[in-house]
Amino acid sequence: AHVLARQLRAPFVNLKTFPLKTDLVRLLPETPARRFRALVLEERGDTLLVAMSDPLDLFGFDELAKILKRRLAMAVVADSQLAAVFDKHYRRSDEISGLAKALEKDIGDAVDFGALQASVGQEGAPVVRLLQSVFEDATRAGASDVHIEPQEGELLIRNRVDGILQTLTQADKRIAPALAQRLKLMAGLDISEKRLPQDGRFTLRLSDRTLDVRLSTMPSQYGESVVMRLLGQGSALRRLDVIGMPEDMLTRYRELLGRDSGMILVTGPTGSGKTSTLYASLAELDSEKLKIITAEDPIEYRLPGLTQVQVNEKIELSFAKVLRAALRQDPDVILVGEMRDAETAEIGLRAAITGHLLLSTLHTKDTISTPFRLLDMGAPPFMVATSLQAVLAQRLLRGVCKHCAEPHLATPQEQAWVNEVLRLNAEEPAPVKSMAGRGCADCNGTGYQGRRGVYEMLELDPDMALAIQDSDAAAFITAARKSLRGKTLADRSLAMVRDGKTSLAEAVRISVDAE
Repeated sequence: AHVLARQLRAPFVNLKTFPLKTDLVRLLPETPARRFRALVLEERGDTLLVAMSDPLDLFGFDELAKILKRRLAMAVVADSQLAAVFDKHYRRSDEISGLAKALEKDIGDAVDFGALQASVGQEGAPVVRLLQSVFEDATRAGASDVHIEPQEGELLIRNRVDGILQTLTQADKRIAPALAQRLKLMAGLDISEKRLPQDGRFTLRLSDRTLDVRLSTMPSQYGESVVMRLLGQGSALRRLDVIGMPEDMLTRYRELLGRDSGMILVTGPTGSGKTSTLYASLAELDSEKLKIITAEDPIEYRLPGLTQVQVNEKIELSFAKVLRAALRQDPDVILVGEMRDAETAEIGLRAAITGHLLLSTLHTKDTISTPFRLLDMGAPPFMVATSLQAVLAQRLLRGVCKHCAEPHLATPQEQAWVNEVLRLNAEEPAPVKSMAGRGCADCNGTGYQGRRGVYEMLELDPDMALAIQDSDAAAFITAARKSLRGKTLADRSLAMVRDGKTSLAEAVRISVDAE
């Protein structure tokens, strides 16, 4: 390809480093792109730069000009690089768009609920094929959630990948009711109820894996919005030593897990990896020698040797009720998926006082605010002071794509954040060596690949416990800040930036979120 490019005096493009943009790539539909081994690279005024692996295919070049209806300039690429790019940027978008149009023709202007129910076992039904393709695309992309969102003039289908929503396709909004009703049928929900939110779950078998799907519907102005959380059955459980904890923190956290009693809370926003940390914590414990009971909603991993209980609010099987029952089962360790209310918090604190190790999560932004969140929920101060051993706050930072990483000069906003973290004046800025992804085929043009955990751990000492017991927030904050100096989420994030593991933009983003 290099030789051919030189002979034709056409530029040769390395797709592994070229910053491809999905919106430009998708100007050319997937079918002709694969047929003519071609790719749209750039837009230069009214001209499109198109790369082909066979620049001597003049018929193909003319066909591309007809399809794109633009003036074209040619570049050359290695054919061996095209397959990965096609899979990354098109994924199944053409197929999904085609299936959406087929479904639109199939349903016309009204949804036939009887036909939908009859199609439950029919793999060839348009609605079934469309959803199958959506799920397969989501799993291939590593999506954690799928959003089906009716808008004023269209239906958006989006995937959340590495914490960021990416549009998969846009379709006629008339197909939205058919998708919502089909999914509600799969989850055993009431398909006639569109005015109220509903929650359900179902198991989905794809060609190469099985998924547990948590379904949530909500009425909106333009129809029912549907969000699905995808949980892979049999997914490998990550160990504590690979989730990203610094070595000193990991050693101390393991010592805390070895205690006979007390409460350890993991905090952070939804999607910050709290559940993964709790499961990794349980995997550290010897289930053959310990009675371990969990109360979960849902059960995301099935662990041998544990008694795992699925919370079910529909039959009033709440976290609090499971926790009460668990205490009568002679447990050593109890995991409660979430401290949702005052009743659960108080029972959990009592359990931690009376000789049980209790692990749970709480929605707070950092470690320092956690004890007072428990007090705000109505927990007695003396119980919080006595039971709470440690709080682990965490976030997930997107990792810089190793294929297109390059040195990055901090923006004024980023430099101001660095100065604040390092407690420097604006007059004495500290330049920070950092990397950022330019965007390439491997990262779908985002500059990021995968996510890494960043952690802040606050272990309560006698001074902090006394401040909690006295409800003295100022004294607690002073003691906690002294303990955390140099070890906050912001400090740890900056260390990851310096190591080239994440970007300054990501570190600033999660720090703003933690404020």
